[in-house]
Amino acid sequence: MVVDWLADAEIDRLFQALADATRRDIVARVTAGEYSVSGLAALYDMSFAAVQKHVAVLERASLVRKQKRGREQIVRVHYEGLQRARRLLDEYEEIWRRRAERIADILAKEGNE
Repeated sequence: MVVDWLADAEIDRLFQALADATRRDIVARVTAGEYSVSGLAALYDMSFAAVQKHVAVLERASLVRKQKRGREQIVRVHYEGLQRARRLLDEYEEIWRRRAERIADILAKEGNE
């Protein structure tokens, strides 16, 4: 079960982070290569502070990491966090597949009666 290896608060942070289109876009961008926070801010029609907040949400969810390089904060993908998210979603998919199979079995039995 999902809860066995990931706390509810971690799951909440992950889904909250991925619920926003800008944050999903930031994850996609930093998966392809690192960006400074100011470089990310230049890509969006929002303030630098707003982008910083988005990055902070992603960092709390362990999807990205920041590293200070000189005066800049460099944002990189945190692959272990992404793998954890993938594993979580895979487990939810498996739960729903099993439920769908059980429903199909019930409907098939009712159709044969």
